Amino acid sequence: MEQQGNMASISLATWKEFFRNTVSVFDENDSTLSVGHDSWTVAQQVAHTAHTIEWFTDAVFTDKGWDMDFEGQIQRTAVVTSYGEAMQWFDRAMDDAIAKFGSLSEEQLMELLPDNPILGPAPKIAVVNGIGDHTAHHRGALATYARANGKVPPMPYGGME
Repeated sequence: MEQQGNMASISLATWKEFFRNTVSVFDENDSTLSVGHDSWTVAQQVAHTAHTIEWFTDAVFTDKGWDMDFEGQIQRTAVVTSYGEAMQWFDRAMDDAIAKFGSLSEEQLMELLPDNPILGPAPKIAVVNGIGDHTAHHRGALATYARANGKVPPMPYGGME
């Protein structure tokens, strides 16, 4: 993968590739796999990851700010039953974040966010780091789901060109 853009867009594109590498062991038939009766399914894990990318991005690029209705957010992703649809959502959310953060100059990435309950008055680049950290968290959970269901996820860092 040829990487172009600012540090934010390069990081996001890299994390997208890492996530996609890990979940490449799943297909639509795995949509409902989980690790227990009260855990999210594969489709719900991916949908939650996609939604959270949008949540972080919206906090910077819209007037929505930080939506603190976490129960509503969980309900939005709990209804997702298709791995394919969840992955399409993930790709759209990540591509949107890559484009939006990629449109910022390094100076703009260092501008402080208004004080907020999630990151405080941190630079905008901190939101990019939040997306990466959260995506990695769910990538790890999905690797566990894969192994618990007899699948072996590939090394996430492979396949980078």
